[in-house]
Amino acid sequence: MAKFLKAGKVAVVIRGRYAGKKVVIVNAHDEGTKSHNFPHAIVAGIERYPLKVTKKHGAKKVAKRTKIKPFVKVINYNHLLPTRYTLDVESFKNAVSKETMEQPSQREEAKKVIKKALEERHQAGKNQWFFSKLRF
Repeated sequence: MAKFLKAGKVAVVIRGRYAGKKVVIVNAHDEGTKSHNFPHAIVAGIERYPLKVTKKHGAKKVAKRTKIKPFVKVINYNHLLPTRYTLDVESFKNAVSKETMEQPSQREEAKKVIKKALEERHQAGKNQWFFSKLRF
């Protein structure tokens, strides 16, 4: 079977707390690991999407409405729905690893790096589909 769940692939979570949220795969483990012995991926996603901005909004309002709340999680392949989209993860790939997921303080640091990278990408106007709420 071809390996298509690679780093940078955008997917939608279909089970659990973050069901319906878009994520980007940071690390993929096809064979599983000692701690998680099933095929899984370390993903970074958006828990709270940025809101719509119009011309009449001031700078302060725009800054508040373009905030993103990210999450980092280990998710089973069975709970991911891959899409045709990709996203460059090189800016935060080093911040997220298997060791990062163990300590809550390291996870918080990784979230800060991801938040900064995603907000920069959103401000630049790239990958608009990833930053819009999934309607279903």
